[in-house]
Amino acid sequence: MSNWALKTAVEQLAGLRARQISAVELLELTISRSQKVAKKINPFALELHDRARKAAIVADEKLDRGEAGALCGLPITVKDSQWLAGVRCANGFPTLAGFVPTETCTSIRQLEEAGAVIFAKTTCPEFCLSGTNNSPLYGHTLNPWNINKTPGGSSGGAAAAVAAGAGSLSFGSDGGGSIRIPSAFCGIVGFKPSYGMVIRRPGFTTWDSLVSYGPMCRSVADARLMFSVITDPKVALPPATKSSLDSHKLIVSEDLGFAPVNQDIRAIFKTTINKINIAGATTIEDNPGLFSSVVTWATIATNDMWQHKGNIQSSKYSDPGNIGSYANEFIKFGSTFSTEDILDAEHHARSVHECYMKMFERHQSNILITPTLGCEAFNKSQKFPYNIDGVKITYPWLDWAGLLYDGNLAGMPCCSIPMGLGKNGLPVSLQVLGAPGHDLEVLNVAECIEKLIGWGSQIAPDFNRDEI
Repeated sequence: MSNWALKTAVEQLAGLRARQISAVELLELTISRSQKVAKKINPFALELHDRARKAAIVADEKLDRGEAGALCGLPITVKDSQWLAGVRCANGFPTLAGFVPTETCTSIRQLEEAGAVIFAKTTCPEFCLSGTNNSPLYGHTLNPWNINKTPGGSSGGAAAAVAAGAGSLSFGSDGGGSIRIPSAFCGIVGFKPSYGMVIRRPGFTTWDSLVSYGPMCRSVADARLMFSVITDPKVALPPATKSSLDSHKLIVSEDLGFAPVNQDIRAIFKTTINKINIAGATTIEDNPGLFSSVVTWATIATNDMWQHKGNIQSSKYSDPGNIGSYANEFIKFGSTFSTEDILDAEHHARSVHECYMKMFERHQSNILITPTLGCEAFNKSQKFPYNIDGVKITYPWLDWAGLLYDGNLAGMPCCSIPMGLGKNGLPVSLQVLGAPGHDLEVLNVAECIEKLIGWGSQIAPDFNRDEI
């Protein structure tokens, strides 16, 4: 029975509905495994086991009565930055370690109403301000593929847990790659929906124009399942018109014309595109014709944090002296921009959207495929890779995730999927981006490519067994 904890969410739900396993049994298997995983890679900010056990009992009652929701009895995790009423929400900040929201985020409420059983909150860096996953409150979360490497961030705890088989489905957030970076580094699927497609209120008010909440899991089918539950019911999605790659027109770019990408990742990407062509798709090499948007993104993101600094420090739970050095550096950088700088950044963000829409229209396609990142996971002690394909990554912009920012600035749906192992034996990833609102088409294309690659629903090798 113990191998149920290693199955995908779709498989676990099928077993629950067939009553091959109860919600209580599945939860206890998941808790037992997650406690072992926690000792090795530290992915959890908070355990909610007693709360989960009560929810699992209710789930079994609903399953027995035939009243099960889409996720009924499924153990999942949510991020430390996401509000759950009555549960601590520190957001990686020691300054907020005593903050307990009285309201639940709407999309998390949707998950629980569908029967999901939340058994833990996952770690994140301070206020989700890093592409790695270390904070003064939780320490380092480690990559299950290599514990000396970062899992990425800021949804690093979620990615590490899923990659180690500690829950099949986790709820992440992405304001500048925070779902896609750790998904790439940990060899899992991460889906950032179109901006506004998933409700993230009540919650912290920072990065309001950038952040989307979305699923992190080990198959695109699992991502689609969670997305079907968390979508704002007031939003009408255009249907995905194709269920295969045959005759599908897809735009591809291995670097968007500017991004440094290591040669092994370029080679794996080209091999994957060749498989896509063999499957019957028409691929067109093009890009929006932009330079890196890191300056635009950083101007908006850091200045937004600077504008919210007063709110953080005025909290009765906070002490400004407790804010870590990296978070302080990030926030203070935001104070260096003038009103004109901010207006220019906002104007460029609109230009990013326009350039992508022109590219999609130019080719009568809604889809662009790129690598997710230009490198494999780097050492856990680093905040960024020092070099990608011979290009030094330097202050102040630290432009190592330049393939990701446009997705946030233009509000596009983006799905990262594993495409193989790099020269260091660590996962590398591609992302499928789409025109805003075309989330279902992005998921369909990503699932087709997932099948071509043949990665399956892999768990990191050192964790791919019952006993760890």
